[in-house]
Amino acid sequence: MPTLFLDITRLLTRLYEGLLPTGVDRVGLAYIGQYRETARALLSERGFSTVLTERDSQQTFAWLLSSIRNRKKIRALVVRACLNRLRESSPNGILLHTSHNGMEYGRYYKAMATRQIRPVFMVHDLIPLTHAEYCRPGVDAIHRDRMHTALRHASGLITNSQATLDSLAVEAERVNLPLPPTVVARLASGVTPRPLAPRPIATPYFVMLGTIEPRKNHWFILHVWRRLVEQLGAEAPQLVVIGRRGWECENVIDILERCESLKGVVIEEDHCSDEKLHAYLQHCQALLFPSFVEGYGMPLAEALSLKVPVLASDLAVFHEIADDIPDYLDPLDGPGWLARIMAYTQANSPERDAQINRIERFREPTWAEHFERVDAFLETLR
Repeated sequence: MPTLFLDITRLLTRLYEGLLPTGVDRVGLAYIGQYRETARALLSERGFSTVLTERDSQQTFAWLLSSIRNRKKIRALVVRACLNRLRESSPNGILLHTSHNGMEYGRYYKAMATRQIRPVFMVHDLIPLTHAEYCRPGVDAIHRDRMHTALRHASGLITNSQATLDSLAVEAERVNLPLPPTVVARLASGVTPRPLAPRPIATPYFVMLGTIEPRKNHWFILHVWRRLVEQLGAEAPQLVVIGRRGWECENVIDILERCESLKGVVIEEDHCSDEKLHAYLQHCQALLFPSFVEGYGMPLAEALSLKVPVLASDLAVFHEIADDIPDYLDPLDGPGWLARIMAYTQANSPERDAQINRIERFREPTWAEHFERVDAFLETLR
C-alpha cells in the first residue's frame, strides 16, 4: 500500500472552535483511527496545502481522536506546518479526503500532482445540486464546482451509498464529464456501543437527531407535536431534538423558543455528548427521521444498531440501508406521522413490537467492511 495522506483540515478547525463532531466528522475520525499509524496529515486552505511531519501528524491524530483541545498548541502546529511547506519534499502516495471542504479548488489537485499524490475523495451527497432550496444561498454553485472539479481531476471517488453514486453518475453524464474510478462503501454507525444507561426521561419520548436545517423537516414534526399536545394533553410523549441550530431555520427556532404549548414537552439538546446521546437513543420509543432528502442517513444505522425502532421518510437510500425494517411515511403526511407516533407511544404497541422483531434481521454496516472495500479500491489505483 502506498503512503496515505489524510486531509484533516475540517476536523482540526472544528476542534479548535470547540464544535462537536457531525456525521461527516465521524467518518473522518474513523479514517484516522484506521490509518493513523502509517498515514501523514495534510492541512489546506482555499486550495493551498501543506503536509505535516510524521511527528506532528501523530500528535494531531491523537488530539482529534481524544478531542483534546489546546488552541495555543493548534496555532503553533499550523505555523510550523506553513514553515515546513517551504522545505517539503515530493512524498508520493494517495490522499484520502473525507469531507467536501476544498474540493472545488483546481490548485489543490495541481499541488497533489506535484507531490505525486493521487487524490481520492469521499462524496457524501449531491443535495446542493439536486435540492438547492434546502441549502444556504450560493452553496449550490460551490458544490457544483466541487463535484465537477473532482470529476475532472480526482484519481478515485468513494461514495457512501449507491444512491449517492447514482446521483453523481447522472450529474457526470449531464455535464459530459467522465466518471473516475468509484467504489460504494457504506458507513458504519457513529455511536460506540456502551452499557445500558439509566433512563433519561421517565415518560415515553421520541428523538430527532441531526443539525436543524430545512431538509431535516423539524418544522413539520414540531407541528405534529403541537397537535399531539392538543389531543393528548399531559399524556403527550416528549420530543428530544438533538443537534445544533444550522441555517435557514428561523421558523423552527421561533417554535422552539416561543410556542407555549410545547414548552416542557420538546427538549432541545444542542450540545449533546456521545454518552447522553446513547442514553437518549437506548430508551426512546423511536427515532424520527422525516427528512426530505439524504445522502446516507447515519442516525438510521445508529438507531437500528442499538435495536431502536425508526419512523422514517420513504427515501430510496433508507431502503438501501435498512430494507423494510423501519416504518416509512411520506415526509408531508401529517395524519400518518401523528397516528404512527401515537401508536408507538402505547406501552404495548403492536406496531412497535413488530418493528423490534424486524430489527433482528438488520445487518449493520461495519467499519471493517467499509475499509475492506476502500483498501481493495486503493490497491487498484497503485
